[in-house]
Amino acid sequence: MLQRALDDSYSLEVRRNITLLTIARTAANACFRFAPAFLATIASGLDVSLDRLGVALAISELSGLLSVVTGAVGERLHRRTAMWAGLVGVAVGATLAASSPHVVVFVIALIVIAQSKTLFDLGLGAFIADRVPYERRGRVMGITETSWAGGLLIGVTLMGLVTAATSWRIGYGVGAAAVIALAGLVARSVPDDPAEHGHVQRKELLRGRISRRGWLVVLSAFCLMAASQAMFVTFSSWLKDEFGMTDFGISVVVFGMGFGELIASTSAARFSDLWGKERAAAIGAGIMIPSALLVAVGHEHIGIGLPMLIVAIAAFEFAVVSFIPLGTEVVPGAPARGMAVMFTFGTLGRATAAIPATSLYVRHGMTWPPLLSAVLAAATVTVLWRVGRAGRTEVASGT
Repeated sequence: MLQRALDDSYSLEVRRNITLLTIARTAANACFRFAPAFLATIASGLDVSLDRLGVALAISELSGLLSVVTGAVGERLHRRTAMWAGLVGVAVGATLAASSPHVVVFVIALIVIAQSKTLFDLGLGAFIADRVPYERRGRVMGITETSWAGGLLIGVTLMGLVTAATSWRIGYGVGAAAVIALAGLVARSVPDDPAEHGHVQRKELLRGRISRRGWLVVLSAFCLMAASQAMFVTFSSWLKDEFGMTDFGISVVVFGMGFGELIASTSAARFSDLWGKERAAAIGAGIMIPSALLVAVGHEHIGIGLPMLIVAIAAFEFAVVSFIPLGTEVVPGAPARGMAVMFTFGTLGRATAAIPATSLYVRHGMTWPPLLSAVLAAATVTVLWRVGRAGRTEVASGT
């Protein structure tokens, strides 16, 4: 199905497996994104306050600091092994979340989900990087990145509808069942690594160093992820408190957000290679700024605040899809390690934003979290401009 978007110049292995791998990543993303979307419901179920669960979410995000270790492991593993093992880990984490009796156990479950999804993502990114040249990588990664939108549009929406009919615990259980089934399909269907990508050469690749441009890339990842998180962890509480929405209503909103993300991600897959990855990401982050500001000033009016929230999240999706291929070049010759460093700073950004965003919401309502998002999006644009300059300097100097 998705392979129709790739012509015969792309690797046969990539074309044959892109649909399965995108579906598998969609299910994993749904389990990962479920908690922030239904934070208020989960907080009530665990009998904790929103800001306390926001701290718990931040702690789980800080586990992203382990992504460098996960990346080192992923670089040594066969790509297929990293992918199916990551999916199994996501299923285990979702099952643990569904059965968690206390917020501490829930945090552990989120950490397991996050690091397992990271392992899968690194395996997938490296699988693509092994087989697709950098200048054409944006299209393939853009296609697989539709799974981020699909995880929200399809996965979280379905888990939310299950939650509305039963409980959030059953919602997690449904996610776990889907992921474990897809892990089996990946293990059986995706080809093993060719000989030239063996363990000995990977050990040599791990010696690469991060360039100045690479550090700017990971800094922009920090700012971009933090900008999105500031609104994503507060929107469901805002809709419940301000407009009395139920879990079913939140699920409908999530579907709308996912649809917006899907349009954004497919657009990024089409244009990021053409425009340049840094420029396309900066455009997406730039659109987030006025959208977030309009959420801040119009949050009392659902006709203003909600559409602008959807635009801001879609703009983030366009930015992040355009951005992800940059991570494969952070550490020259070691795409999984480079992406791991980028993911580490991205998750650190989400963790950093989760605590002040939920705290600001509890104390001041939905004015300040979007303002925080706008400031962080502006910082992203600034850093991405410097990423582009550093890239041109490296080309000019031949490094």
